[in-house]
Amino acid sequence: MYQLLIAQYEMIKGARHALFSYCENMAPADLFKKVATFNNSCIIDLLVHNANTYIGWLQNFGLDAAVPFYESGNIRNLSGVKQIFEEVDRFVADFLQKYSDNYQQKLTKIVRHRGTMATLTPLELFTHVITHEFHHKGQILTMSRALGYIPVDTDVIRT
Repeated sequence: MYQLLIAQYEMIKGARHALFSYCENMAPADLFKKVATFNNSCIIDLLVHNANTYIGWLQNFGLDAAVPFYESGNIRNLSGVKQIFEEVDRFVADFLQKYSDNYQQKLTKIVRHRGTMATLTPLELFTHVITHEFHHKGQILTMSRALGYIPVDTDVIRT
């Protein structure tokens, strides 16, 4: 299963890089434009939120770390987001390796950012963060359309 999840995450990274390439072709100021229909969030906000979701669930919950979340207001450009995701890629690899002998084991821990207890498996954690990323990736593409851009295919299978 370890090799399968590593291969799956490589596909996720490919889709993410397709999104980053698309965003690189946008005017830098548009990445920070608040879109009213998205709770006055901007594209950078959602990208940072995606990274923070990986940090919260995989790094802090799954790997027992206490890493603070990034503030999107401190990110000045798309390169800053890419650097955060380079960090994400490193601890995703650590997470997948740590649980490679049993992705179904129950982990009962405090969810630090919520202050509640949860019992989850590593497979549930991994599935949550990748599906969460794709949910917000769709929103990012819709936001870009609202800003006048024509979204490109950023799926795992791009044709």
